[in-house]
Amino acid sequence: MSYLALQMNIQDPMFWVMVIVALSFLVIAIAMIVIARTVGRVVATVQRLEERVEPLMQKVTALSEQGKAIAAQGKEIAEQFNVMSGHLSTATMHFSESAALIKDEVRELKVLVGETAVTARDKVALVSRTIDQTHQQVATTTEFIHAKVIQPARELAAIMAGLKRGLEVLLAPTPKPINQTYGDEEMFIG
Repeated sequence: MSYLALQMNIQDPMFWVMVIVALSFLVIAIAMIVIARTVGRVVATVQRLEERVEPLMQKVTALSEQGKAIAAQGKEIAEQFNVMSGHLSTATMHFSESAALIKDEVRELKVLVGETAVTARDKVALVSRTIDQTHQQVATTTEFIHAKVIQPARELAAIMAGLKRGLEVLLAPTPKPINQTYGDEEMFIG
């Protein structure tokens, strides 16, 4: 059995095209691995950030009667933050900004416990606006990742399927010539 695809001459331009295509797939595979590792690091950092924010939410619920209304708003903010944390795993470009905003909000919430009810309501409104801005950044980043990673990965899968079909055609055994004689059993119709 001879493989016609493996008998290409180095001077043949198709040989160099196949070499370039193979190198391109290798570069794409390396890039995908790097992206996967980066996303894994971001997920771990977001989980640590969640662990730090959770005790803070418990302190907010301990406020006075007027603080109870603020605690209800704080729970809503915590729910919004938990929803956003799932999206933050893909937000590699905006993570440093988000971490700085959350640290500022943690400091402000510690001061909030000792202040009056009016000041406490103002700070919770500020936290809500910050969460909304961060949520918008996460949504923008999610769309960016979809356009720059997921769509090209689908295209790569289609190219790989086409390459597989092409290799099947190249490696298929050559058909018998039409003028070759066949044995008796091959000529039997019935």
